[in-house]
Amino acid sequence: MADEDLPVISFVEDVPGLPGLARCVLVALDDDASVFALRSIVDPDLRLLVVAPGAFFPDYSTEVADEIVDLLDLSGDDQPLVLLVVNPGAGLTEATANLAAPILVNPRTRRAVQALQADSDLPLRAPLLATAS
Repeated sequence: MADEDLPVISFVEDVPGLPGLARCVLVALDDDASVFALRSIVDPDLRLLVVAPGAFFPDYSTEVADEIVDLLDLSGDDQPLVLLVVNPGAGLTEATANLAAPILVNPRTRRAVQALQADSDLPLRAPLLATAS
């Protein structure tokens, strides 16, 4: 499926350091729908690697502040899609995920925001894969 055929996700606030990512598409990179690329519509060379937290951090949970609920236009029982930004490093064994600032997407409206988890000691660089002991 071509990028132009995918649903567009619109960030309600610029992603820090990535203003060209305001409108993007979410492209699955694996069959399990746990690894994705967020590809900018404005700048096709701009993309972020993101993962669904359940596949790598099963106990991960987010706090969705009231202001985020309003920004994303979440209503009723709407639950946002949670994505973690990944720094791939030099390879999979060095890849880390930002647990402190997940991307939250309203699946109904496709509005998104990167939401800093206030009052949290979650790491900015959590190893994506646990190392064997």
